[in-house]
Amino acid sequence: MSIKATILIVDDEQAQRLAIGGFLRKIGYGVIQSADGNDALKAIEQNTIDLVITDMRMPGLSGLELMQKSKAVMPDIPFIFMTAFGSVADAVTAMRLGAFNYLTKPIDLDELEVTISRALENRRLIAENRQLKDLLQVRGHADGIISASTEMDEVLNLVARVAPTSATVLIQGESGTGKERIAQAIHFGSPRAEKPLIVINCAAIPETLLESEMFGHEAGAFTGATGVRKGKLEFADGGTLFIDEVGDMPMSLQPKLLRFLQEGTIERLGSAQSLKLDIRVIAATHRNLQEMVRQGRFRDDLFFRLNVISMKIPPLRGRKSDIIPLAEHFVKIYSQKNSKPVVGLSREAKDALLKYHYPGNVRELENVIEAAVVLTRNEAIDLDALSFAFRSGQAMPDLHETDPLPAKVEAFEKRLVLETLRKAGGNKSKAARMLGISEKNIRDRLTKWGI
Repeated sequence: MSIKATILIVDDEQAQRLAIGGFLRKIGYGVIQSADGNDALKAIEQNTIDLVITDMRMPGLSGLELMQKSKAVMPDIPFIFMTAFGSVADAVTAMRLGAFNYLTKPIDLDELEVTISRALENRRLIAENRQLKDLLQVRGHADGIISASTEMDEVLNLVARVAPTSATVLIQGESGTGKERIAQAIHFGSPRAEKPLIVINCAAIPETLLESEMFGHEAGAFTGATGVRKGKLEFADGGTLFIDEVGDMPMSLQPKLLRFLQEGTIERLGSAQSLKLDIRVIAATHRNLQEMVRQGRFRDDLFFRLNVISMKIPPLRGRKSDIIPLAEHFVKIYSQKNSKPVVGLSREAKDALLKYHYPGNVRELENVIEAAVVLTRNEAIDLDALSFAFRSGQAMPDLHETDPLPAKVEAFEKRLVLETLRKAGGNKSKAARMLGISEKNIRDRLTKWGI
């Protein structure tokens, strides 16, 4: 039977090493044991080690020193620390410096098994994400793939697994979360990378023109159709079609897209001739398609055809550890674009960025940073430049022209409430007084918006 992974156990107490080693062998792991940190370091250099379980305090090289030295050689090896109850503070320090987790003695073997499984899965996620980023870097399409959060690591892991296939993908998430960027990563990480990636936005094209735009038309198909025109699908043949805001596709057009997904054929408007196409379809929407299906506003059979692989992009407020890396990435881009020697963000500016809720998500953050780069007089963006950027209106979320009036009203209301909360320093009572409504009213709205 093949082993699941090779684990190094480091402890100066032989009984502890033998007990844990015996348990791990029993559940399918390979085990190497070391009695001290120096011997463990040699084992890491001479063997393929997938995970290290080490005591915190040992004679000679401590567990923390072992981790620091080994990560200089093999930075991806996860460390799990074993510590006495009185040494938990040391273990917390180790986690801050890169350890995966710690367990207090006496070791609960069931808890150890679960922790090992999570650590190895996390390592696999990181490895797959790095492979995807390396591939995109080689192909020149890695810009904007910024991930420092577990939430986005999981998304990128799914991208890495899905990209080599031809499976249809449905990407869901709020406006501005980077759905098109993820679609690009899937395409450029796939065998179709050298073929076209064609984008069509259902919300940006009038309903009367959308069918012709997608499927093309013959001469005389309708008034003004003076010649033959290929649609987006024909241009995407051999490559990928990204259908953005598919939730805005009219019901009348949905059966035609469904037929293509089922049979791989299309007909231009005004033609009875079927064209066979080889296209990988990726769709995206900020709408809740399942709710639209229940309301009869989106075909259930089309939803199931699109939802072969489902990806949900978390909003920026749900992955705060991505905010500063993204902001610094945008600083670099826009300082070069505007020929300004801006090198970063002040600590106060970073704190302010982390406190904001970003109803417009990554797009909003990018707009704010672009404005701040232009407005700052210093080498680092400070709080004054950031405040000017927010006040300049650059941070306002987009409203689709096709959105119904209630959606536009709610978006405006949300923007007003969040802006007032920002001015009130997050104080709900003060914001309520400024708006002339009750504090409960504000709390209810924040709960409704998931903030």
